[in-house]
Amino acid sequence: MLSRRHILLGSLAAGAAIQAQGPIGAACAQTLAQLQMFVPAAPGGGWDQTARTMEQVLRAEKLISGAQITNVGGAGGTVGLPQFINQWKGRSNALMISGMVMVGAIIANKAPVKLAQTTPIARLTGEFLALVVPAASPFRTAKDFIAALKADPAKVPVCGGSAGGSDHILLGLMAKSVGVAPAKLSYVPYAGGGQAVAALLGNQVAAGISGYGEFSEQIKAGKLRLLAISADARQPGIDAPTLKEQGIDVELFNWRGVFAPPGISNDQRAAMITLMEKMAGSAAWFDEVKKRDWTPILLTGDAYARFLQDETARIEAILRDLGLAA
Repeated sequence: MLSRRHILLGSLAAGAAIQAQGPIGAACAQTLAQLQMFVPAAPGGGWDQTARTMEQVLRAEKLISGAQITNVGGAGGTVGLPQFINQWKGRSNALMISGMVMVGAIIANKAPVKLAQTTPIARLTGEFLALVVPAASPFRTAKDFIAALKADPAKVPVCGGSAGGSDHILLGLMAKSVGVAPAKLSYVPYAGGGQAVAALLGNQVAAGISGYGEFSEQIKAGKLRLLAISADARQPGIDAPTLKEQGIDVELFNWRGVFAPPGISNDQRAAMITLMEKMAGSAAWFDEVKKRDWTPILLTGDAYARFLQDETARIEAILRDLGLAA
Protein backbone atom coordinates (compact mmCIF):
# COMPACT_ATOMS: atom_id res chain seq x y z
CA MET A 1 0.00 0.00 0.00
CA LEU A 2 1.04 3.65 -0.17
CA SER A 3 3.75 4.70 2.28
CA ARG A 4 4.96 8.13 3.37
CA ARG A 5 7.84 7.80 0.86
CA HIS A 6 5.39 7.16 -1.99
CA ILE A 7 3.41 10.23 -0.96
CA LEU A 8 6.45 12.50 -0.91
CA LEU A 9 7.76 11.22 -4.24
CA GLY A 10 4.32 11.62 -5.80
CA SER A 11 4.00 15.17 -4.52
CA LEU A 12 7.41 16.14 -5.94
CA ALA A 13 6.55 14.64 -9.33
CA ALA A 14 3.19 16.37 -9.30
CA GLY A 15 4.76 19.75 -8.63
CA ALA A 16 7.12 19.34 -11.58
CA ALA A 17 4.26 18.24 -13.84
CA ILE A 18 2.13 21.25 -12.93
CA GLN A 19 4.91 23.69 -13.72
CA ALA A 20 5.54 22.00 -17.08
CA GLN A 21 1.94 22.33 -18.23
CA GLY A 22 0.78 25.22 -20.35
CA PRO A 23 -2.70 26.74 -20.32
CA ILE A 24 -5.72 24.81 -21.57
CA GLY A 25 -6.51 25.68 -25.18
CA ALA A 26 -9.65 27.62 -26.00
CA ALA A 27 -11.40 24.60 -27.50
CA CYS A 28 -10.61 22.42 -24.51
CA ALA A 29 -11.64 25.14 -22.07
CA GLN A 30 -14.98 25.38 -23.84
CA THR A 31 -15.40 21.59 -23.66
CA LEU A 32 -14.74 21.62 -19.91
CA ALA A 33 -16.87 24.68 -19.14
CA GLN A 34 -19.78 22.52 -17.97
CA LEU A 35 -18.25 19.63 -16.04
CA GLN A 36 -20.29 16.49 -15.34
CA MET A 37 -19.17 14.54 -12.27
CA PHE A 38 -20.28 10.97 -11.69
CA VAL A 39 -20.14 9.73 -8.10
CA PRO A 40 -20.76 5.95 -7.86
CA ALA A 41 -21.82 6.23 -4.21
CA ALA A 42 -24.54 7.74 -2.07
CA PRO A 43 -24.28 11.39 -0.95
CA GLY A 44 -22.26 12.10 2.18
CA GLY A 45 -19.32 9.75 1.71
CA GLY A 46 -15.72 10.42 0.75
CA TRP A 47 -16.21 10.31 -3.03
CA ASP A 48 -19.18 12.65 -2.78
CA GLN A 49 -17.22 15.03 -0.54
CA THR A 50 -14.38 14.97 -3.04
CA ALA A 51 -16.69 15.78 -5.95
CA ARG A 52 -18.34 18.69 -4.15
CA THR A 53 -14.98 20.05 -3.01
CA MET A 54 -13.70 19.81 -6.58
CA GLU A 55 -16.73 21.71 -7.85
CA GLN A 56 -16.22 24.44 -5.25
CA VAL A 57 -12.53 24.87 -6.06
CA LEU A 58 -12.92 24.65 -9.84
CA ARG A 59 -15.59 27.35 -9.73
CA ALA A 60 -13.55 29.54 -7.37
CA GLU A 61 -10.52 29.27 -9.66
CA LYS A 62 -12.73 30.00 -12.70
CA LEU A 63 -11.57 26.77 -14.35
CA ILE A 64 -15.19 25.77 -15.06
CA SER A 65 -18.38 27.77 -15.31
CA GLY A 66 -20.66 25.08 -13.95
CA ALA A 67 -20.89 21.47 -12.82
CA GLN A 68 -23.48 18.75 -12.37
CA ILE A 69 -23.01 15.90 -9.89
CA THR A 70 -24.76 12.55 -10.42
CA ASN A 71 -24.85 10.01 -7.56
CA VAL A 72 -25.42 6.31 -8.28
CA GLY A 73 -24.67 4.34 -5.11
CA GLY A 74 -24.29 0.67 -4.33
CA ALA A 75 -21.76 -2.14 -3.86
CA GLY A 76 -18.62 -0.04 -3.61
CA GLY A 77 -19.29 1.70 -6.89
CA THR A 78 -19.86 -1.47 -8.92
CA VAL A 79 -23.52 -0.54 -9.46
CA GLY A 80 -22.60 2.82 -10.99
CA LEU A 81 -19.45 1.81 -12.86
CA PRO A 82 -21.22 -0.03 -15.72
CA GLN A 83 -23.42 3.04 -16.25
CA PHE A 84 -20.38 5.31 -16.43
CA ILE A 85 -18.59 3.00 -18.86
CA ASN A 86 -21.54 2.29 -21.15
CA GLN A 87 -23.85 5.30 -20.93
CA TRP A 88 -21.23 8.03 -20.42
CA LYS A 89 -18.86 6.72 -23.07
CA GLY A 90 -17.26 9.45 -25.16
CA ARG A 91 -18.34 12.37 -22.96
CA SER A 92 -15.36 14.69 -23.05
CA ASN A 93 -16.54 16.80 -20.10
CA ALA A 94 -17.22 13.94 -17.65
CA LEU A 95 -15.27 12.67 -14.66
CA MET A 96 -15.97 9.82 -12.25
CA ILE A 97 -14.69 10.15 -8.69
CA SER A 98 -13.55 6.85 -7.25
CA GLY A 99 -10.59 5.19 -5.55
CA MET A 100 -9.20 2.26 -3.61
CA VAL A 101 -12.63 1.21 -2.35
CA MET A 102 -13.86 0.52 -5.87
CA VAL A 103 -10.76 -1.52 -6.73
CA GLY A 104 -11.51 -3.86 -3.83
CA ALA A 105 -15.26 -3.93 -4.47
CA ILE A 106 -14.78 -4.92 -8.11
CA ILE A 107 -12.70 -7.89 -7.00
CA ALA A 108 -14.88 -8.89 -4.04
CA ASN A 109 -18.13 -8.60 -6.02
CA LYS A 110 -16.69 -10.30 -9.12
CA ALA A 111 -17.93 -7.34 -11.15
CA PRO A 112 -18.12 -7.84 -14.93
CA VAL A 113 -16.59 -4.40 -15.57
CA LYS A 114 -13.17 -3.09 -14.54
CA LEU A 115 -11.68 0.31 -13.75
CA ALA A 116 -9.20 -0.35 -16.56
CA GLN A 117 -12.11 0.17 -18.99
CA THR A 118 -12.23 3.86 -18.00
CA THR A 119 -9.63 6.52 -18.82
CA PRO A 120 -7.46 7.19 -15.72
CA ILE A 121 -6.93 10.93 -15.29
CA ALA A 122 -5.52 11.73 -11.84
CA ARG A 123 -4.99 10.43 -8.34
CA LEU A 124 -5.84 13.40 -6.13
CA THR A 125 -5.90 12.71 -2.40
CA GLY A 126 -5.15 10.12 0.22
CA GLU A 127 -6.49 9.57 3.67
CA PHE A 128 -5.56 7.41 6.60
CA LEU A 129 -8.51 5.56 8.07
CA ALA A 130 -9.99 6.02 11.53
CA LEU A 131 -11.40 3.51 14.01
CA VAL A 132 -14.23 5.09 15.99
CA VAL A 133 -16.90 4.06 18.49
CA PRO A 134 -20.03 5.76 19.84
CA ALA A 135 -19.37 8.14 22.72
CA ALA A 136 -21.08 5.77 25.18
CA SER A 137 -18.99 2.76 24.12
CA PRO A 138 -17.07 0.85 26.79
CA PHE A 139 -14.09 0.74 24.40
CA ARG A 140 -11.61 3.43 25.44
CA THR A 141 -8.68 2.27 23.29
CA ALA A 142 -8.01 0.15 20.24
CA LYS A 143 -6.66 -2.49 22.65
CA ASP A 144 -10.12 -2.68 24.26
CA PHE A 145 -11.68 -3.12 20.83
CA ILE A 146 -9.22 -5.89 19.90
CA ALA A 147 -9.82 -7.69 23.22
CA ALA A 148 -13.56 -7.84 22.46
CA LEU A 149 -12.83 -8.96 18.90
CA LYS A 150 -10.69 -11.81 20.20
CA ALA A 151 -13.34 -12.84 22.70
CA ASP A 152 -16.13 -13.12 20.13
CA PRO A 153 -15.82 -11.29 16.79
CA ALA A 154 -19.48 -11.99 15.95
CA LYS A 155 -20.52 -9.77 18.88
CA VAL A 156 -18.52 -6.78 17.63
CA PRO A 157 -20.31 -5.48 14.52
CA VAL A 158 -18.21 -2.91 12.67
CA CYS A 159 -19.62 -0.63 9.99
CA GLY A 160 -17.87 0.95 7.06
CA GLY A 161 -18.00 1.26 3.31
CA SER A 162 -18.92 -1.53 0.94
CA ALA A 163 -17.59 -5.10 1.17
CA GLY A 164 -14.05 -5.43 -0.10
CA GLY A 165 -13.31 -1.71 0.23
CA SER A 166 -10.55 -0.06 2.24
CA ASP A 167 -12.57 -0.04 5.49
CA HIS A 168 -13.26 -3.77 5.19
CA ILE A 169 -9.65 -4.47 4.24
CA LEU A 170 -8.39 -2.59 7.30
CA LEU A 171 -10.67 -4.54 9.64
CA GLY A 172 -9.50 -7.80 8.06
CA LEU A 173 -5.85 -6.84 8.39
CA MET A 174 -6.38 -5.86 12.04
CA ALA A 175 -8.08 -9.18 12.76
CA LYS A 176 -5.41 -11.22 11.03
CA SER A 177 -2.62 -9.36 12.85
CA VAL A 178 -4.03 -10.43 16.24
CA GLY A 179 -4.99 -13.98 15.30
CA VAL A 180 -8.72 -13.53 14.59
CA ALA A 181 -10.03 -15.28 11.47
CA PRO A 182 -11.32 -12.60 9.06
CA ALA A 183 -14.17 -14.88 8.00
CA LYS A 184 -15.61 -14.65 11.53
CA LEU A 185 -15.85 -10.86 11.54
CA SER A 186 -19.20 -9.08 11.68
CA TYR A 187 -18.82 -6.36 9.05
CA VAL A 188 -21.77 -4.11 8.19
CA PRO A 189 -21.30 -2.40 4.79
CA TYR A 190 -22.99 0.86 3.81
CA ALA A 191 -23.17 2.60 0.44
CA GLY A 192 -22.28 6.03 1.88
CA GLY A 193 -20.46 7.57 4.82
CA GLY A 194 -23.62 9.30 6.02
CA GLN A 195 -25.33 5.96 6.63
CA ALA A 196 -22.35 4.65 8.59
CA VAL A 197 -22.33 7.71 10.83
CA ALA A 198 -26.08 7.32 11.44
CA ALA A 199 -25.57 3.68 12.45
CA LEU A 200 -22.85 4.69 14.91
CA LEU A 201 -24.85 7.55 16.43
CA GLY A 202 -27.82 5.20 16.77
CA ASN A 203 -25.66 2.62 18.58
CA GLN A 204 -26.57 0.03 15.95
CA VAL A 205 -22.94 -1.09 15.65
CA ALA A 206 -20.01 -1.40 18.04
CA ALA A 207 -17.50 0.51 15.93
CA GLY A 208 -16.91 2.12 12.55
CA ILE A 209 -14.02 2.45 10.11
CA SER A 210 -13.70 5.14 7.45
CA GLY A 211 -11.57 8.10 6.44
CA TYR A 212 -10.97 10.49 9.31
CA GLY A 213 -12.64 13.31 7.39
CA GLU A 214 -15.96 11.46 7.31
CA PHE A 215 -16.00 11.20 11.12
CA SER A 216 -14.19 14.40 12.12
CA GLU A 217 -17.28 16.56 12.69
CA GLN A 218 -18.87 14.02 15.03
CA ILE A 219 -15.53 13.39 16.79
CA LYS A 220 -15.07 17.10 17.46
CA ALA A 221 -18.66 17.31 18.71
CA GLY A 222 -17.97 14.51 21.22
CA LYS A 223 -20.53 12.16 19.65
CA LEU A 224 -17.92 9.67 18.43
CA ARG A 225 -14.69 8.57 20.14
CA LEU A 226 -11.59 8.18 17.98
CA LEU A 227 -9.61 5.11 19.05
CA ALA A 228 -6.88 4.98 16.41
CA ILE A 229 -5.78 5.93 12.91
CA SER A 230 -4.18 3.64 10.33
CA ALA A 231 -1.23 5.96 9.67
CA ASP A 232 2.45 5.07 10.10
CA ALA A 233 2.85 7.96 12.57
CA ARG A 234 0.70 10.40 14.52
CA GLN A 235 -0.85 13.07 12.33
CA PRO A 236 -0.78 16.80 13.09
CA GLY A 237 -4.13 18.04 14.35
CA ILE A 238 -5.51 14.53 15.01
CA ASP A 239 -5.58 13.59 18.69
CA ALA A 240 -5.24 9.83 18.41
CA PRO A 241 -2.52 7.18 18.48
CA THR A 242 -1.84 4.90 15.53
CA LEU A 243 -2.83 1.26 15.48
CA LYS A 244 0.85 0.34 15.65
CA GLU A 245 1.30 2.33 18.86
CA GLN A 246 -1.34 0.11 20.43
CA GLY A 247 0.25 -3.16 19.41
CA ILE A 248 -1.70 -3.70 16.16
CA ASP A 249 0.91 -4.01 13.42
CA VAL A 250 -1.18 -2.57 10.60
CA GLU A 251 -1.15 0.62 8.50
CA LEU A 252 -3.29 1.43 5.49
CA PHE A 253 -3.71 4.41 3.19
CA ASN A 254 -6.89 5.08 1.21
CA TRP A 255 -6.65 7.08 -2.04
CA ARG A 256 -9.17 8.82 -4.27
CA GLY A 257 -8.90 9.88 -7.88
CA VAL A 258 -10.79 10.70 -11.05
CA PHE A 259 -11.45 8.85 -14.27
CA ALA A 260 -12.83 9.96 -17.63
CA PRO A 261 -15.14 7.64 -19.56
CA PRO A 262 -13.83 5.43 -22.35
CA GLY A 263 -13.95 6.71 -25.91
CA ILE A 264 -12.47 10.19 -25.45
CA SER A 265 -9.65 11.49 -27.65
CA ASN A 266 -6.04 12.00 -26.59
CA ASP A 267 -6.54 15.78 -26.70
CA GLN A 268 -9.63 15.53 -24.50
CA ARG A 269 -7.72 13.32 -22.05
CA ALA A 270 -4.86 15.84 -21.98
CA ALA A 271 -7.33 18.66 -21.30
CA MET A 272 -8.78 16.78 -18.34
CA ILE A 273 -5.32 16.06 -16.95
CA THR A 274 -4.38 19.74 -17.27
CA LEU A 275 -7.62 20.77 -15.57
CA MET A 276 -6.88 18.49 -12.60
CA GLU A 277 -3.27 19.69 -12.37
CA LYS A 278 -4.40 23.33 -12.34
CA MET A 279 -6.98 22.57 -9.66
CA ALA A 280 -4.52 20.59 -7.52
CA GLY A 281 -1.94 23.37 -7.81
CA SER A 282 -4.31 26.09 -6.60
CA ALA A 283 -4.28 27.72 -3.19
CA ALA A 284 -8.02 27.03 -2.88
CA TRP A 285 -7.46 23.29 -3.27
CA PHE A 286 -4.59 23.33 -0.81
CA ASP A 287 -6.80 25.05 1.76
CA GLU A 288 -9.65 22.58 1.28
CA VAL A 289 -7.35 19.56 1.48
CA LYS A 290 -5.80 20.87 4.68
CA LYS A 291 -9.20 21.64 6.20
CA ARG A 292 -10.45 18.12 5.48
CA ASP A 293 -7.31 16.32 6.66
CA TRP A 294 -6.63 14.89 3.21
CA THR A 295 -3.11 14.33 1.90
CA PRO A 296 -2.41 15.68 -1.62
CA ILE A 297 -0.85 12.88 -3.72
CA LEU A 298 -1.36 14.05 -7.29
CA LEU A 299 -0.40 11.53 -9.96
CA THR A 300 -1.66 11.89 -13.52
CA GLY A 301 -1.92 10.24 -16.91
CA ASP A 302 0.23 7.21 -17.75
CA ALA A 303 1.88 7.16 -14.31
CA TYR A 304 -1.57 7.01 -12.70
CA ALA A 305 -2.61 4.20 -15.04
CA ARG A 306 0.48 2.18 -14.05
CA PHE A 307 -0.22 2.86 -10.37
CA LEU A 308 -3.79 1.61 -10.84
CA GLN A 309 -2.56 -1.60 -12.43
CA ASP A 310 -0.12 -2.27 -9.59
CA GLU A 311 -2.66 -1.31 -6.93
CA THR A 312 -5.25 -3.70 -8.38
CA ALA A 313 -2.77 -6.58 -8.19
CA ARG A 314 -1.85 -5.70 -4.58
CA ILE A 315 -5.44 -5.40 -3.40
CA GLU A 316 -6.44 -8.64 -5.10
CA ALA A 317 -3.65 -10.43 -3.23
CA ILE A 318 -4.77 -8.90 0.09
CA LEU A 319 -8.42 -9.84 -0.42
CA ARG A 320 -7.48 -13.37 -1.39
CA ASP A 321 -5.29 -13.69 1.70
CA LEU A 322 -8.16 -12.44 3.87
CA GLY A 323 -10.69 -14.78 2.27
CA LEU A 324 -12.57 -11.96 0.55
CA ALA A 325 -11.73 -13.03 -3.00
CA ALA A 326 -11.40 -16.33 -4.83
